[in-house]
Amino acid sequence: MSTAVLSVRIRRELKEEAERLGIDIRAVVEKALEEEIARARLARFERVVNEALKSMDMTADEWVRAVKESRLER
Repeated sequence: MSTAVLSVRIRRELKEEAERLGIDIRAVVEKALEEEIARARLARFERVVNEALKSMDMTADEWVRAVKESRLER
């Protein structure tokens, strides 16, 4: 796994307090970034699905129903 350097400015008090409390700043930033990436991916996926449903002139409920019916036909 390769890594990259990320430089960010935060208030000095935050950094000092985190160090006093033994908080692993790198781990906190990495976890927060992973969570934000997951949220952004989900939001983008939802937009793509909604656009696809609009182009098919179908609601999400109708699409779910169609998928379930298709599975039952197998």
